[in-house]
Amino acid sequence: MMNENRLTNSFKSYVGWDDDEQISSCETSFIEQELSPKLHPGEMIIAEAQSVLLFTPVNEQKTGISGVLFVTNFRLSFVTSNEKHLKEHHIKKNLLLGHQRIHIICKNMRTLSYSFKFSPLGHGKTLANALLHHAFPKRHQLLFAYDYREPNVQSRYSTPTFRCRDDWEKELQRTKCFGWTLNSSNNKFCLSPSLPQFIVIGSAVIENHLRIAMQHFRDGRLPTWCWSTVNGATLSRKADVVDPSNLTQENAMLEIVRKSHPGLLRPFIMDLTKNLPSPKDVNQSFIKLQISVPGKWLQYVSSCLSSALIAANKLNRNESVVLQERDGRDLCCVISSLAQLMIDSHFRSIVGLQTLMQRNGVVMGHQFCTRLGHVNSTDSVKSPLLLLFLDCVWQLLQQFPAKFDITETYLTTLWDASHVSIFDTFLFDCERDRHCATKDVSPLMLRSVWDWEEQFMDQDLIQFHNPLFNASEVHQDDLLKVSTEISCLSIWTQCYYRFLPTLEISNGGKPLEDFAVRTLISMNDNDSKDTREVCTPSNIGSFFPFTHWRSSNSVPPSTLTISSLSLNTSDLQMETSLVEIPEHI
Repeated sequence: MMNENRLTNSFKSYVGWDDDEQISSCETSFIEQELSPKLHPGEMIIAEAQSVLLFTPVNEQKTGISGVLFVTNFRLSFVTSNEKHLKEHHIKKNLLLGHQRIHIICKNMRTLSYSFKFSPLGHGKTLANALLHHAFPKRHQLLFAYDYREPNVQSRYSTPTFRCRDDWEKELQRTKCFGWTLNSSNNKFCLSPSLPQFIVIGSAVIENHLRIAMQHFRDGRLPTWCWSTVNGATLSRKADVVDPSNLTQENAMLEIVRKSHPGLLRPFIMDLTKNLPSPKDVNQSFIKLQISVPGKWLQYVSSCLSSALIAANKLNRNESVVLQERDGRDLCCVISSLAQLMIDSHFRSIVGLQTLMQRNGVVMGHQFCTRLGHVNSTDSVKSPLLLLFLDCVWQLLQQFPAKFDITETYLTTLWDASHVSIFDTFLFDCERDRHCATKDVSPLMLRSVWDWEEQFMDQDLIQFHNPLFNASEVHQDDLLKVSTEISCLSIWTQCYYRFLPTLEISNGGKPLEDFAVRTLISMNDNDSKDTREVCTPSNIGSFFPFTHWRSSNSVPPSTLTISSLSLNTSDLQMETSLVEIPEHI
């Protein structure tokens, strides 16, 4: 804990400050402070720099605050004298200008600028070296998840893991799956390292034929079941064949898909590599989005929604659909998940969406570790395909605001959580890697990101739920006919621009509308008959509750128990590792 008797800070702000100006023109009478971050179990301080200045983002006046900057084996943490911890996370680039200033660009588009102008000699260099050395793990075992030993908090809203037979059987029963069966031939990942131990394949597949067929598909990823309509049409996905000149096994497996349809109809094959971007293309468009050039990113969002809508319409007309991709692990995950969201209302609740992502992405082998860049490697291709999917979901929220239980705050928080190197959900490329990690000499303790109670209080989790959603009005066959043209899409400002204070609408925007709806619903639930005005809190802006740069002395009325700060300052949500170093450093 910090000693309040020593927490004195005389630094207020710098106006027109420049590195070349005389220090005497500024107020710099720092008093030595013994500050330290609140450490998690297993976390250790590696280096620190005293009297560091943190400048407000996108501010020509260069106003800022002073504090101590720490590098730990988990995070970069800035601690000020008023006991507020500013945790920085998922850093993408470090830009060092000499040893007096460091500029950081985060993966969630946050920019951070620190100055060591008034730090003791050598502090800046020491901290920068420690940052570069510890922030980019070259081995998975160096991630903080292997050191973190805090007891796990089990969620009250359990999300199935699909690591056991029972979870798969329940989903097959829910969808009234016809012509497909649960198979355990991949036990101990002996046939395919990237598929789970349980897979759903066509019932007509003979065991010996299965083993032979898997050898002809990339990584053994033959057509596997994703979802079924009540009439027997199915959505499945597969990788390309290893030898394009030999399509015998591919044709045989597609014939199995045809036989799995009650009407014996041939499936519609969608080759996702023809009309959709590659992971590398998606990453390049995200880089352009970071410099406020969103055109290409929105084009890819539009393309994904269009492809998913085609698949959903086919399924709605009782046609089976097979999604095909080179490895069957990237866009297959995105498009199949979006199609299921459009056609199956079950997945539009929080638990439903988490179930979908767990089954269709995590367990089925989307390369989260590689695409999110958790481990530094020059051979891998980093790509925010998860963000592309979440953006598509956000677009659905905008067009169908009463059809989803989730909110954009939930989606933004989920994107942040995907970079926290504590939760195993997004730390691996496949189930085999996760299984092996639990068997290491220093085994990893599995900790699901879906257990939100481990990070937030109940009053914060309210913000994950859409007040306009009415579960009683949900219909199973409610197909969402989304408008996919770019002109019908919007920029997800809460997620992308929340760290730019000049772009926030003060006392306005979607969060204020959301709060007004919650207030009216609360008044109605309490059988209130008066016509009193809705009490509007003064600290809600268009980026609420992710307004980091403005202090909040007031919170929304306690009748709704919504906190404006906890989602902003969660000890786990606001920190994680760095992933890329520019060549010139």
